[in-house]
Amino acid sequence: MSDDVREVVAGEGYAVGSLDGMGDGPGFRKIRRELGVGAFGVNAIVMPPGIETGKHYHERQEELYFVHAGRLEMEFGDGSKHTLGPGGMAWVDAATVRAMRNYGPDEVTYVIVGAADGYVGRDGALPEGEESNAPRPIEGSQA
Repeated sequence: MSDDVREVVAGEGYAVGSLDGMGDGPGFRKIRRELGVGAFGVNAIVMPPGIETGKHYHERQEELYFVHAGRLEMEFGDGSKHTLGPGGMAWVDAATVRAMRNYGPDEVTYVIVGAADGYVGRDGALPEGEESNAPRPIEGSQA
């Protein structure tokens, strides 16, 4: 078993890293830039208690929000408000106005993925010698 990755490590056709290695304390984490992602935007925000974002929308880019830790209130252009806890997600169309708030006692960390121009579809393929990519027990694992 290897140690958990903290700093970004890039290889041939991949990069791995950790939000902790992309910055300390509250603020913006530019995941796309750090990992070299080219096909879509992806960032994270670590927001302290009692902080809110300004309202915004996009011209083309849909966004998916994923709450990693804490509780995030999202307010939409129609005035509705929804609170998301760890594992919570929200899809937001480009033109929909949105704002985020952290009313909780702890920091909230959320990841935002944005893209335009549509879904590619399921285009996965098995490399030579693989018969399946279905989950299977790890050889030698005691789990």
